[in-house]
Amino acid sequence: MAGISSARLSEERKNWRKDHPYGFYARPTTNTDGSLNLFVWSCGIPGKKDTIWENGVYPLTMEFTEDYPSKPPKCRFPKDFFHPNVYPSGTVCLSILNEESDWKPSITIKTVLLGIQDLLDNPNPKSPAQQLPIHLFLQDKDEYVKKVRQQAKSYPLAE
Repeated sequence: MAGISSARLSEERKNWRKDHPYGFYARPTTNTDGSLNLFVWSCGIPGKKDTIWENGVYPLTMEFTEDYPSKPPKCRFPKDFFHPNVYPSGTVCLSILNEESDWKPSITIKTVLLGIQDLLDNPNPKSPAQQLPIHLFLQDKDEYVKKVRQQAKSYPLAE
């Protein structure tokens, strides 16, 4: 199975380098020996323009298993990332990343990253992962906006 997942990840890397959405990055990490680790990717998701998330590029780690693409990658923002659908551990709660829900082997790294970008500004209140962000999102929009904009300053756009 590792051969299938490695081949698929190599192909996705090649496709990403040829064509990826503006402002995003996604690249395999490097092992201590200098070789590429296709199973752990370092990614960045820009906040959409004209949203409270703009002006930030949010770091995300994608971890793949040897069962990929049969099973989805684990996607994590930094610990304590402020968002209603991100667990305190940083793990993203999104239906396309759930193998019992909407995951399909045809979903690509690009699709996942675009889906997470969309989730940033469109949280799913039916699937909360953290108490404070969902509470503020539903009960105190001004404070929610303030906290998101504050967080964006921690992840500025590269100039």
